[in-house]
Amino acid sequence: MRAFHRNIRAIYPFEEWRITETEFNPEHNHRNESIFAIGNGYMGMRGTFEEGLPGTVPSTPGIYVNGIYETSPIIYGEYMARQPQEYQTMINITDWRIIEVALEGERFSLLDGTVERYQRTLDLKQGLLTREVTWQSPTGKRVELSFERFISQTDQHLAVQRCAVRPLNFSGKVTLTSRVQGAVQNYHHIQGRTLDVVFSKAENASGCILSKTRRSGFHVCVGVSHTASPGVAVVGRAEEEQLAFTAEYVLSQGERGFLEKYIAVTTCRETAQEGLGEFVLSHAQKAAQAGWGTLFASHVEFMEDYWADTDIQLEGDPALQQGLRFNAFQLLCSTGRDGLTNIAAKGLTGEYYEGHYFWDTETYIIPFFLYSQPKLVRKLLEYRYSILDAARENAARMKDKGALYTWRTINGHEASGNFLGSTVQYHINADIAYAIHKYLEATEDWEFLRDMGAEILFETARCWAGRGAFIAAKGGRFCINEVCGPDEYKPGGNNNCYTNYMAKFNLELALKAREIMEEKYPEQYHALAARLNLEESEFAQWQKCAELMYLPYDEELGIHPQDDSFLFKDPIDVDAIPPEEIPLVRNWHPLTIWRYQLIKQADVVLLQYLLGDQFTLEEKKANYDYYEPKTTHDSSLSPSIYSIMAAEIGYHDHAYNYFMQTSRLDLDDYNKNTWQGVHTACMAGSWMCIVNGFAGMRAYDGILRFKPTLPEKWQGYSFKVKFRGRQLQVTVEDDHTIYRLIQGEGMEIYHNGTPVTVSPGDAISRRNDAP
Repeated sequence: MRAFHRNIRAIYPFEEWRITETEFNPEHNHRNESIFAIGNGYMGMRGTFEEGLPGTVPSTPGIYVNGIYETSPIIYGEYMARQPQEYQTMINITDWRIIEVALEGERFSLLDGTVERYQRTLDLKQGLLTREVTWQSPTGKRVELSFERFISQTDQHLAVQRCAVRPLNFSGKVTLTSRVQGAVQNYHHIQGRTLDVVFSKAENASGCILSKTRRSGFHVCVGVSHTASPGVAVVGRAEEEQLAFTAEYVLSQGERGFLEKYIAVTTCRETAQEGLGEFVLSHAQKAAQAGWGTLFASHVEFMEDYWADTDIQLEGDPALQQGLRFNAFQLLCSTGRDGLTNIAAKGLTGEYYEGHYFWDTETYIIPFFLYSQPKLVRKLLEYRYSILDAARENAARMKDKGALYTWRTINGHEASGNFLGSTVQYHINADIAYAIHKYLEATEDWEFLRDMGAEILFETARCWAGRGAFIAAKGGRFCINEVCGPDEYKPGGNNNCYTNYMAKFNLELALKAREIMEEKYPEQYHALAARLNLEESEFAQWQKCAELMYLPYDEELGIHPQDDSFLFKDPIDVDAIPPEEIPLVRNWHPLTIWRYQLIKQADVVLLQYLLGDQFTLEEKKANYDYYEPKTTHDSSLSPSIYSIMAAEIGYHDHAYNYFMQTSRLDLDDYNKNTWQGVHTACMAGSWMCIVNGFAGMRAYDGILRFKPTLPEKWQGYSFKVKFRGRQLQVTVEDDHTIYRLIQGEGMEIYHNGTPVTVSPGDAISRRNDAP
């Protein structure tokens, strides 16, 4: 197994349902802002303190709305034809987080006075962030402070904060000032202002700020309403670019005062522009009337349902249990659910990768949600349909037919100026097609195929048929040249193995979709075919391309070459590369990287996971043995796939060690870059390591198949999967696995290759080492 150049120590105590910080260290603030981020898929916020911090402390304050972006021109050192013209960057919106505390004029700050007690806790089960501080001011006043916040999972526009203060050794005046700051900026890529305040207004305890992006034309509106301790008035005022709401308390020693802040956020994407202010004011005021208790109860009920379907229960390792739940929580917080948005590489936890959506969604995020939240998966696929016209435009830009989905995007258009790291990765078309197939297989939602899926499949198949050619020197086989597979260290190669296999799958899936459409929805099919100008000759061409697809294989080595040139590149000992030069993309010139047999992330090995029924176990082992020593894992997407495939071929130590890296990548700050935002695809990969790796779950031909194993350090694990209207619980113990059908009609599954029928109410037990 590849050596990893890391000496990792745990940062947070091992608690199965919580992440806790017990000491404030300014040096770690940047990282902790990512870890203590919360969200609901529509909006998210970093774990920045309510009272703020001075500029000397590393910090990236951030509140984001999924899919809301600013554009900026791409400036090329040397422009080449048909390059993308504009970046898209997720913006930092109006800052509604601020609550300042003053004790008879002395302002609370963790960097002044004395912090006697400090604890910040992210409650994963409830989706609640709390912070408790006992603080002594420079003049000796001692106070107990608590801050709480949640972003509602049942109302996408709503967030709620609460601040409570209790004097411990004095009686006197305490002032709480809530602010809404319109003068915000981005800190990465577009550095500086992206929003201009259009208007701000405040009246009594409520107010709103309407802002507009400078280029992209988005309007964002934030409204707030407040409630305070009985008898305390909240007085608001609108300043030039901010709102300020003040509540003044006269508290006796030991008496508690509180301020609750109800925040509503909307944009012109979902609310009529002329009604933005009215919407957020009404929404915030109604929330304040409902109160914290009612809103939080609804939020917690959603969280309970989420965990009931999604949670993996792991016995014997609280550190890994914590990692799995943290990952599942952050994925929920960052994934769009409206059919118009997706999930960014850093989710809604940071600005790096500019809020762009990648193929990560289809290959990692969708498998995570598919078997627990299938309705959410449909929404993610609906997003791909919503940008189909942009994909058509992108295909035309590349002089291709049909639709070519872009590599980095928010609005559907390519947002990367480096074509060798973006446009060259045509395989995203097939990744989307594959995700559609897995969704249909798991849900039998043929209406999605009718309304959206078939059109995507037809247009991506068109692209493949036009992109490749029948090459005489390859025996007349259909070849796809100048592309790149998942391994971004080998751009512009011919016949990338992953790409060719997946393109063949895409073509065959389009042909299958035609059969289903003709059978189930003939009228809608013929209307779609007419609208797309699909001719019979085109289907025949797709069939020919698929049948004659060139599929690389080297008889002598018994492996599938990654592309036509990989075997001829310079050999290199990856373990001899100094650890300070990893990742290579930041330290080596591209030409240096490209000339070696170096792999950034799983490529052929990923293919053999996705299309596992097309390869023998011997082939999988041979390819793993060949490519694993050559893989740097410079992408966080890679270790989970190697863990899954190592489990399948019986390399149990490899499987466990790669899983360890995946499960706590952000919690342990494995790559020292968590401050930029969490790694969402890697997080989803940790779930895949358990379910697809150690439990060996695969879905082929509409049947779930399991090959369970239990790592030596664990006592057991359990998870649930939804499949075709059923919910199955799988519990893996020391020497046996128990299958329980929780919902739906009886179903047939496979255990170690042998069919097993599970009926409602049954608890079927099978030995792990036997059929």
